[in-house]
Amino acid sequence: MITSTRRWLRRNRTNFAIGAGVLGAGYLAGQYVLGKISEARQRMSDERVSKENLRRRFEQNQEDCTFTVLAILPTATENILEAIPVEQILDELQKHKAERLARSVGPSEIASSAPPSVTDDDGKSLTSFQSESYVHASQTTGGDGESGSRTGILEGGGSLEGVEKEASKTKKSKAQLWNEMKISSITRAFTLLYTLSLLTILTRIQLNLLGRRNYLASVVSLASPPTQESRINLENNDDDNFDHAYGNDFETNRRYLSLSWWLLHRGCIDLMHKVTAAVKEVFGSLNPREEITLERLSELTLEVRKRVEGATEQERRTCKWLPFLLPPQDQEEMVLRESGMTSSDPSSSPITTASIRRLIDETSDLIDSPSFTHVLTLLLDASFSHLIDVKISALSYKIPPISESTARVQEIVGTDIKAKVATSLAVFCRQAQVIGSGANNEYMAAIEGVRDLEAFAAVVYSSNFEFESPEVVTVANALEKPTTVTGLAEDVGEAKGTSLSDGSEEKTAELAEKAESGLESAWTKALNKEDGKA
Repeated sequence: MITSTRRWLRRNRTNFAIGAGVLGAGYLAGQYVLGKISEARQRMSDERVSKENLRRRFEQNQEDCTFTVLAILPTATENILEAIPVEQILDELQKHKAERLARSVGPSEIASSAPPSVTDDDGKSLTSFQSESYVHASQTTGGDGESGSRTGILEGGGSLEGVEKEASKTKKSKAQLWNEMKISSITRAFTLLYTLSLLTILTRIQLNLLGRRNYLASVVSLASPPTQESRINLENNDDDNFDHAYGNDFETNRRYLSLSWWLLHRGCIDLMHKVTAAVKEVFGSLNPREEITLERLSELTLEVRKRVEGATEQERRTCKWLPFLLPPQDQEEMVLRESGMTSSDPSSSPITTASIRRLIDETSDLIDSPSFTHVLTLLLDASFSHLIDVKISALSYKIPPISESTARVQEIVGTDIKAKVATSLAVFCRQAQVIGSGANNEYMAAIEGVRDLEAFAAVVYSSNFEFESPEVVTVANALEKPTTVTGLAEDVGEAKGTSLSDGSEEKTAELAEKAESGLESAWTKALNKEDGKA
């Protein structure tokens, strides 16, 4: 029995060897496949976590942008209200009315001697200003009837003190005061709309650039934890410092963000001069007692915007907004001093200077890009539409908000409702306070509703990862370009339901492809460092 078994095993040993080899190879192949599947699953999980982290950080960054705008907007509002003191003109008109009443014998003689247009219209207009507008804190009047603020600039010209001295020599007529009231009220509201829109998009650029750098730093630190071995950390202020290159320099971030001081204090005043010239040219011949339709007011507003922004698409693209947003290079140190930043010798901290320069250059390129002009136009469309089509329409023309039930009625009845210009001026004056408010700002809510704003922020947040650090550039150039690329900007846009319109999809996809390539390069570099330490 044993002998026969041995003979059988000897005769079939080749088959057993082949079977064992097949089983072993199958086992090894199975383990290899399982390993690859597990590796691919882990890679997909890491990618999903990374993109979810990016999306969450992006959404939080946009909320921070909104809070930042509302926090610093009152500073620009204060400067604009002081530069265009509408309340001063209102005081002069009230003095004219008081002097006229003082010269008169009695109310009956006033009614019989003065034309109805003078007694009734002016009184109603002044009452409208007193009831529908309020005086800003910086312009409150004292007991003697004079305003507390004496440092503003009126209509882009001289100081308020100069205006008062001139008024003492040559007293302005009532018609001149009403004309100044008209120009100042409209200019102030329009300037605040432009300032709010520019401040919103500038803050989006700044915080998304810094958010991109901080996100990349967190990705690298997450993938490459610090080693356990003890070492001595020496200060390194070279341009290739890894931490500084990724935006971890707190002083650099502070100085970069402080550059918004220029728009809040200088840019808004320069913008006010440009808006004032356009308003004078368009509204100069309009009589405050004249009655106009809402459509006519919208046409005049559009004419002002054409003179400020450009009448054609080509003019809007060539319109330079950079001088209003960022200071010239020779004024940057002054801005840092005025904003409270330290003004030490730049040679003592060259990394700070180099980092700020990179950020400023990229910010300038974004401001001069066609996408910036396109998004800014949409923001201004939304803000001006809210002012004219919603607020002026309801408060001056008593037109109810358009809905499905009232749209057909208005279409049949028509939009020939007229209102006096003086009544609209009171609403302009009141809405200026609302536009510049730092809390419950409905104009800010209207701007936030522009979908292209978030698409533009997504492009800023997810582009140019490969330019953040010299090490990342080296790795990005060494690695092969991924065969399948999912744009991070498109991921964020799809999650938020946004996209850049007007032919910008190709540019968005191109920037998104660069963003994904840069992120994968940084992530691969970090993983390789971790594997080397292991």
